[in-house]
Amino acid sequence: MSKNKPNKQNKLKNTLLHVIRKVFEKNPESILTHKQVCALIDVRESPLRKLVFDILQDLKSEGFLQSHGHGVYSMSLNDNGIEGIIELTTRGAGFVVTDDEESDIYIAPQNIGQALGGDRVKVRILKTGKTRKEGQVTAVLERERTQFVGTIEMHEKFAFLVPDNLKAGTDIYISKEKLNGAKQGDKALVKITVWPKSAGNPYGEVIEVLGKPGSNDTEMISILCNHGIDYKFPQEVLAEAEVIGIELDAEEVSKRRDFRNITTFTIDPVDAKDFDDALSFKRLENGHIEIGVHIADVSFYVRPGSPMDKEALKRSNSVYLVDRVVPMLPEQLSNLACSLRPNEDKFSFSAVFEMDEDGKVYNQWFGKTVIHSDRRFSYEEAQEIIEGKDGDFKDEILILDKIAKILRKARLKHGALNIESEEMRFRLDETGHPIEVLIKTSKDANKLIEEFMLLANRKVATFIAAPKPGKDQIPFVFRVHDKPDIAKIALFRVFIDKFGHKLDFSHPDEIAKSINALLEEIKLENEYSLIQTMAIRSMAKATYDTQNIGHYGLAFDFYTHFTSPIRRYADLVVHRILLEELTTKKHRYGKELDEVCKRISRMERKAVEAERESTKYFQTIFVQDHIGEVFEGTVSGIAEFGLFVRMDENRCEGMVAMNDIPGDRFSFDADKYRIVGAKTKKEYNFGDKVMVRIYEVHPRKRQIDLELVI
Repeated sequence: MSKNKPNKQNKLKNTLLHVIRKVFEKNPESILTHKQVCALIDVRESPLRKLVFDILQDLKSEGFLQSHGHGVYSMSLNDNGIEGIIELTTRGAGFVVTDDEESDIYIAPQNIGQALGGDRVKVRILKTGKTRKEGQVTAVLERERTQFVGTIEMHEKFAFLVPDNLKAGTDIYISKEKLNGAKQGDKALVKITVWPKSAGNPYGEVIEVLGKPGSNDTEMISILCNHGIDYKFPQEVLAEAEVIGIELDAEEVSKRRDFRNITTFTIDPVDAKDFDDALSFKRLENGHIEIGVHIADVSFYVRPGSPMDKEALKRSNSVYLVDRVVPMLPEQLSNLACSLRPNEDKFSFSAVFEMDEDGKVYNQWFGKTVIHSDRRFSYEEAQEIIEGKDGDFKDEILILDKIAKILRKARLKHGALNIESEEMRFRLDETGHPIEVLIKTSKDANKLIEEFMLLANRKVATFIAAPKPGKDQIPFVFRVHDKPDIAKIALFRVFIDKFGHKLDFSHPDEIAKSINALLEEIKLENEYSLIQTMAIRSMAKATYDTQNIGHYGLAFDFYTHFTSPIRRYADLVVHRILLEELTTKKHRYGKELDEVCKRISRMERKAVEAERESTKYFQTIFVQDHIGEVFEGTVSGIAEFGLFVRMDENRCEGMVAMNDIPGDRFSFDADKYRIVGAKTKKEYNFGDKVMVRIYEVHPRKRQIDLELVI
């Protein structure tokens, strides 16, 4: 009996602790005495009243309560709460990501308050566990967005919008007079208008009826809105853009270095509409080559603080979905005025290098220029020339290709990761329906452009940020990439062990070399694509930051983004900083650059998530015509709820639910990262070849359900 008493006492204390917390959370501005708290929770016995007093003292010690004299308390409202961005899960819980905390702060569903996914919030720490802290949202400091896409659910006197994105946070209440024609089952765009403190749901109104769910257009708009990406420009931004013409101002031309008579061309995807960059080529009398990397001069047209500039920062980047581009800038700029189109004079901001054919840089120059592109090449056209076909500017392209290969070889020798980009694309028919899966790989023409863009980005970053005697560091936007996380690398090691490969992970510098050697060794093997994908996932994510830690993946000490200001706000800021350093030496950006970096990094992640979701959607549409068919596939992922299989023929990925794996009761072995049968001990590992049948497809969930064929 005596052994059970401490357990009963602890259980009672925990129960009272929870109840007392709730009393103060429901009355955050009230000052309550010990006697009042006991009355509110109906505690009368003397031992329990003493226990309540002890709990109140504990809550005071941990900072949840503040004291107003002996036995008098209120909820602690001192403004030392932690700020961060809250991300919600599909189950209603949240995690707040902060700059100061090593790990995310867990927020239980009942402690989220009126926060929505992506909001900047203030959090009070409730308790500190072994692995992470748990907190409560005390204030919403800034709404990430107020517009959501979802399905209208009608009731007798009102309606709700049920957001498509389960991580949005909550359904939105809509009175009948705010429906604006929306009907049961319609997909709609709804704006939150108010969220009363006493209401469990925000109130909103229908901004636009998008139609019935299922059309590509509706689903793409849904994806954009549910990732907080605007698919329309405000009218004032369009009006500002419309007055910008494509004719160049003669006075401005006279102030710039003129490259219009020098051989210049662009190399881009065949379906590109915005041309950020061009290369010029000129033989010098000393035998060297002058290579110009010319970048669209967006900063000439988009002035700091203008409506267009504010909108560009808000968007932070262009978004490339399967069937459309959502540009950072209106088309008048991105496709016309700024785009380096062939046979048109254009303003550019250039990095010009005097080099030899071995890639050595002798001199460099940065500045404003005017150029004239003589030819627009697609990657395919340039690749044919590299492979031996005759064509325009053949000599220039072959020499640039030679230099690019030397630059690339030097990078890899210095420790850069040798990642060959692969991109899933779809060929669409005239109705927008996917009829073929295409895997775009990086060839020599792509790498030619990539190496000269990397050169320009690195040289600009070094010019601005390399330490100079007697000079303070200029506030700057770096593109940084941290060293690999040990836990992720350990998981990658488990993954490659399944294929019988071994890597040297003893030191961060050895990781890149080992991965490069492995990828080169298996380049022609079936598992190459899967292992490369997992290698990328094991790396840290590149971000924007004012603090430079270098770029691990590229093995650069200084790196930035200078070469794509039409589609990235980071590059626009870098252009402005570079111009100030070249001219006035007066720099307008200060501490606010930290917030700019955080925003553009966050919006970049949202763009990547939206692009992936659009690819998953089109995968489901593509395989709908193949329900019931059997495909050979490769196990590409393992989780507690099942295994992911990528079908070899069409490269689309689906999932086999754990409960649907036949022949045994299977479970996830977290230590060895495998799925194993309880009785048969049959295993499923990364890279295993399996036969699967497509048995159900859910386009709205972006999900393909598979079953194993034994």
